[in-house]
Amino acid sequence: MSTPVVTDAGWASLRRFTDARIALGRAGHSQPTAPHLAFQLAHAQARDAVHLPFDAPGVAAGVRALGLDALHLHSAAPDRGTYLQRPDLGRQLDTASRQTLARWQCERGEPATLFDLAFVVCDGLSALAVHQNAVPLIAAALARLQDPMGERWTVAPVGIVEQARVAVGDEAGAGLQARCVVVLIGERPGLSSPDSMGLYLTWSPQPGLTDASRNCISNVRPAGLSVDAAARKLVQLLGAARRLRLSGVALKDDVDEQALGPGPSGDDAAAFGKALQELPPALGARP
Repeated sequence: MSTPVVTDAGWASLRRFTDARIALGRAGHSQPTAPHLAFQLAHAQARDAVHLPFDAPGVAAGVRALGLDALHLHSAAPDRGTYLQRPDLGRQLDTASRQTLARWQCERGEPATLFDLAFVVCDGLSALAVHQNAVPLIAAALARLQDPMGERWTVAPVGIVEQARVAVGDEAGAGLQARCVVVLIGERPGLSSPDSMGLYLTWSPQPGLTDASRNCISNVRPAGLSVDAAARKLVQLLGAARRLRLSGVALKDDVDEQALGPGPSGDDAAAFGKALQELPPALGARP
């Protein structure tokens, strides 16, 4: 009897618990054709996510539909090529954006009362993630922040920044005269997650802060942390930051794990344990 061309992995049943590329089997000493082609497709999708043009007007329209104003801003990186090669320019606003914020501040008048919170939406390394998740996340967070039984939050106009890195939120948040800023940004695409968005919370934003001043909630996407779960976690962190008047490493992330809910595939501990028990013995020698 001839030897099969493709040797299946004995632990392939565990693949339903993760998007990671596990238990692919082998063809000789290499991957089977189907997983190899799937890898190439995922790599192409990740590249497309990085270079997808940012639909700032579309995001602004979604924000205004929530009852918030929006300010269109731009980093000091003039184009995508420069943005990818000069991360430092993506961390600061360009001159025109600073002038936009200055005009807005003049229209507010002096002395101006600080807003409690500003959302800053950035394309980052995946505009796709922002297109799909940013407005729903803001809507879910606002629904909780505007709870009549909770604390009252005043919200600044939403800054929408093109060619932006995380740290641009510090300058934008300060320019929006907010006590706290939440940056919504497209994360670096992975080979199974071209649509992942990150949230970065900073109390008392100002240019020059480091990552130690921020709290991060990552992997916000349909197949990762859901928008609803991320909004719950964000609002809990915002409440703690407001109460303690700080963020970053000094703010302990003790959010109730129930806020996260079940995984995207319903893979609870019992199902995973059962799958492990059903594996054949001596898998160490298998692909």
